[in-house]
Amino acid sequence: MERRKAIAWAVHAYTALGAAAGLLALHAFLDGSARRAFGLLAAALLIDSTDGALARRFRVAEVLPRFDGRRLDDIVDYCAYVFVPAVILAAGGLLPDGAWGWACVPALASAYGFCREDAKTADGFFTGFPSYWNIVVLHLWLLRWPAAVNLAVVLLLSALVFWPVRYIDPFKTVPLRRLTVPLTIAWAAAGIVLIATMRRPNPLLLRASLLYCAYYLIASFGIHFGGAGRAGAR
Repeated sequence: MERRKAIAWAVHAYTALGAAAGLLALHAFLDGSARRAFGLLAAALLIDSTDGALARRFRVAEVLPRFDGRRLDDIVDYCAYVFVPAVILAAGGLLPDGAWGWACVPALASAYGFCREDAKTADGFFTGFPSYWNIVVLHLWLLRWPAAVNLAVVLLLSALVFWPVRYIDPFKTVPLRRLTVPLTIAWAAAGIVLIATMRRPNPLLLRASLLYCAYYLIASFGIHFGGAGRAGAR
């Protein structure tokens, strides 16, 4: 039993590393290294994508029933997915005048989103836009659109947090999973290259990354409103 507890605590510590990655990303950005900052946010995303499988493999909730791993996961995710990207939005010159006030909009919207009881559904969906601000801010940073356009994107996605549309969880949602999983892996690989070459990103790779984002939104809306892809997933 002691060995099982040690493993379970190690899994929780692994999850908590995502918060450390977020804090170090913030330090890196404020220190002038956007590439290192987004690299650390990518590390936090990798941790978040793998800690759940470890928790299930080692039955962490069963071994440590008095420690809420889901709450820890939400705290870490809010730090790395929302708080740090919001600071980058404000401090990185991506928003128009009043940037810090505008950056509060996604921070407040996502605070609501994280606290919904149905934020994650039993059948593998997110309810409302799932606060992927780390991904949004990375693309805005690379695209260098006008600040007004960036603000429109931020406000639109913040509003979508409140609209209870079901969004795909790339590795858990059953409809379209055979297509979504390989596309997500390919997109992740492209994202690593884009971060590594941030000063001169490949335009074709950046467009491919945007196409994946478009696929994610279109597929999510298609499944929610029309059941698109359900038959193909069976």
